[in-house]
Amino acid sequence: MRALTIRQPWIGAILHGPKRIENRSWAPPVRHVGTRIALHAAGTVDHRATLPITPAWPDQRGAILGTATLAAAHRAAGCCAPWGHQEPGLWHWELGDIHVLEEPLPCRGALCLWTPPPAVQAALA
Repeated sequence: MRALTIRQPWIGAILHGPKRIENRSWAPPVRHVGTRIALHAAGTVDHRATLPITPAWPDQRGAILGTATLAAAHRAAGCCAPWGHQEPGLWHWELGDIHVLEEPLPCRGALCLWTPPPAVQAALA
């Protein structure tokens, strides 16, 4: 299983709120569309975000917190409001079947889609 690192509070909005679009400057590899991915909380916060981190969206960082299906991806084209940003060149990654883990799996993240360590992969299986 591949993983995607997302900063707070965006990952909280995906796992505990209504956000189902992740904005990226790159398209996912076609072979990963339709597959499950792990959702990793970055160690840093997006300070430009206007969303509050609430008790319903815990401020957990540096761990895999859940999984989702990467259902589809498409270029931003005036769609996916309110979560889909509309800057030129952006891609909207559509996430579905969100599952929150009972316990976070601490690990380091990485850029792009990355492969978690074997022990983390085993815990996700």
